[in-house]
Amino acid sequence: PMRICGLSRAIEKDIERCYEAVKHAPLHRIHTFLATSDIHLKNKLKISRTECIEQSVKAVSFARSMCEDVEFSAEDAGRSDPAFMAELFGEVIKAGVSTINVPDTVGFVTPREYYELIRYLKESTPGGNTITWSTHCHNDLGLAVANTLEGVMGGARQVEVTINGIGERAGNASLEEVVMALYTRPQVFPVKSLVDTTQITRTSRMVTSVTGMSVQPNKAIVGANAFAHEAGIHQDGVLKHAATYEIMSPASVGLKSTLVLGKHSGKAAFSNRLEELGYTGLNKEVIKVAFKKFKDTADQKKTVTDADIQAIIENEFVKPAEESWKLNSCHVSCGHDHPTATVSITTPSGKTIIDASTGGGPVEAVYNAISRVVRVPIRLVQFQVEAVSEGRDAIGKVSVRVCRRAPPREDEEALAVQEEEVTYHGSSAHVDIIQGSAEAFMNAMNKMVAEDEENELQRKEVEFWPGRVVINPKEQRQLV
Repeated sequence: PMRICGLSRAIEKDIERCYEAVKHAPLHRIHTFLATSDIHLKNKLKISRTECIEQSVKAVSFARSMCEDVEFSAEDAGRSDPAFMAELFGEVIKAGVSTINVPDTVGFVTPREYYELIRYLKESTPGGNTITWSTHCHNDLGLAVANTLEGVMGGARQVEVTINGIGERAGNASLEEVVMALYTRPQVFPVKSLVDTTQITRTSRMVTSVTGMSVQPNKAIVGANAFAHEAGIHQDGVLKHAATYEIMSPASVGLKSTLVLGKHSGKAAFSNRLEELGYTGLNKEVIKVAFKKFKDTADQKKTVTDADIQAIIENEFVKPAEESWKLNSCHVSCGHDHPTATVSITTPSGKTIIDASTGGGPVEAVYNAISRVVRVPIRLVQFQVEAVSEGRDAIGKVSVRVCRRAPPREDEEALAVQEEEVTYHGSSAHVDIIQGSAEAFMNAMNKMVAEDEENELQRKEVEFWPGRVVINPKEQRQLV
């Protein structure tokens, strides 16, 4: 069963906030942590080992008073004294902890070292056989998955992983790689996972869509090339027997044969395909909007593949709940000295504004035109385009990140993000990548506007700029 866990520093007010966040879940856990390495104790926390033990016990006891399920982590365990950790862990076990996590916070240890550390702690900690041991490995040296698997061999029975391996710095141990290693090599690992492996690919793509963090093509398990065979000898072997070069089947991670729908496909066929792809329980409005986008796409390309459909439906999930500013159309003229874009946008009050601007290229011209209409301090800090499927008519998936700050000066780094600055992600999937770029920018901008408590950004509707056309709702109805 699913258990919702909240992470908290070993501070009472943080633990209280953590409990308030997770208490509504039928099964919930408080996970609190404190650094244990001498470098952290001396330079960051400025406390002694004795004070570290006292603070850890106090935090676990306080968490235990509110929640039956408490986990404790020794931050930077990979560089901590094992004997000291065994002493500390023995004390937090007495305080009521049920899971102890041993993080390699900076990705420092090697697989053999991590195996020995987990085994030593499990054997040397008083009460170590009464709790669950957990791994948490970072990928700074590319060893996160290997360390995690060695931790399992050493006695860990919980692994902390992330989908696509996302995380701090170089990321964390990848869920899909750990799970498929257990699935593929049951004779090596003395455990099994209850993860439904057939959902791995879809979940990976959903995370990519929501975060805007793309997976490299050669990424194990979920990369675009994970099951692709280019070399002639490999292709020959796979055609004769898949097991010659595939240690797991594409179907085992949710990859199915690519079926196509076209412009003559109906809503029933589209809905049925969504269910086959795992998108069950969608409300009618989402299906309606997605089906319209599917039909528009089918008019622009001969066939619509499963990958295209997934890009379309996932794009609906990352849209803001309410679009205050709506993009009606976008036209560009480029290939000359002054690329120009004209956009039509409906404002929060219902007015339609048509405006134009120039830029160094068509995308910048579009973004400048949108910014002239919306008039918010918005800076583009990430822009990425990738093809969803193959062919000249492939859907392009555009991913952007913006922050609430004025565009950069000529002498300033364009993509610089200041520390603690909030960024907003937007994405779109479209055959026309210029239109997709505009939609992704509007998507991110609407999220930024939605979080403006004073609605300051939504009041900046200026009608009388040179060259601007403004159509009020009443006039618009008359024109129609």
